[in-house]
Amino acid sequence: MTATVKVQRKGQITIPIRLRVQVGLGDGDFVEARAERGKIVLTPKPLVNRAGGEYTPAQRRALDARLAESLEQARKGETCGPFETHQELTDFLHRQVRETRSKKSKSVKAHAR
Repeated sequence: MTATVKVQRKGQITIPIRLRVQVGLGDGDFVEARAERGKIVLTPKPLVNRAGGEYTPAQRRALDARLAESLEQARKGETCGPFETHQELTDFLHRQVRETRSKKSKSVKAHAR
């Protein structure tokens, strides 16, 4: 599909929604712009994960869902803190790890019997 778009002040253009949907562009996504034989070519640039690979659309949806869940928990007040110092935060996290490990070891012992 092709579309004719108008170049606005400061060089801005609007990519029609049908084109954005076709290539999977969403709000806030990045595109690479390059000149190629007298044309401007825009190429979607997906997010890059820490392992160096690119997120698939399914992975991005999963991340969006987890973010929405976290925001909902925060809205409900299901949060930890605030912490006055980094040491308070560190101590809290260490306690959480100890509690999690003790729960796991108790369930493993109960299961072994």
